[in-house]
Amino acid sequence: MTKLHKELIARMDKAVLEYNMFSANDEVVVAVSGGADSMALLDLLALRLQYYADNITLKAVYVDMGFGWHVQERCNIVQDYFNRLGVTGETIHTDIGPFSHSDANKENPCFLCARLRRKRIFEATKEMGCNKLVFGHHKDDLVETLLLNMIYNREISTMPPMLEFFKGLFHVVRPLFYIEEELLKKFIKERDIPTFSQDCPTDGHSKRQYAKELLNTLDDDIQGARENIFASMKRVKSKYLL
Repeated sequence: MTKLHKELIARMDKAVLEYNMFSANDEVVVAVSGGADSMALLDLLALRLQYYADNITLKAVYVDMGFGWHVQERCNIVQDYFNRLGVTGETIHTDIGPFSHSDANKENPCFLCARLRRKRIFEATKEMGCNKLVFGHHKDDLVETLLLNMIYNREISTMPPMLEFFKGLFHVVRPLFYIEEELLKKFIKERDIPTFSQDCPTDGHSKRQYAKELLNTLDDDIQGARENIFASMKRVKSKYLL
């Protein structure tokens, strides 16, 4: 095991133990997208999950958004990856992407696309009988979401490490929230983990991309700015808010 691999496991362990993310007999499903974060997450959990609690079952689900001509190719890549890790997985074909970018949609395409994908993943979690749904959101995602919600939604909130849904039917957990995106990209190269894009026409032009670039500028101007924003989410002084 390399130094980077050990570092990622140590940070994931910290997140899992701090929020008590997994318990004995959990049925766990990882939502993969083909990106570095979720594909790396599945690799890490396939190795580590058994150490968190007894009798845990690991599964995975991939929802293809339906962009372009490579739907089956993407699904095949994911299924081969599931087989490589020995994980039971399901691939789901949809037309969520093209519909969200069509004239029939009057909403922001990124917003609708994300909402419909999440809905389908929730449905798959119930169908697979899982009580823990795991997303690959990392530290940068949490900081970007905080910034986006403040700018566009007029609220101070982000993606919590663990959150109950449907009166406890299942919990969403995010074990990578102490890990930066850059480290995950290095890890997938080191482990030769396959990744791919969804061929989305909006990719690189979203509000999230704007937040990412804004944070990059802040980090260039102020050393440690991104880390400071992340740390501030654990130091909320409600007395000094409206």
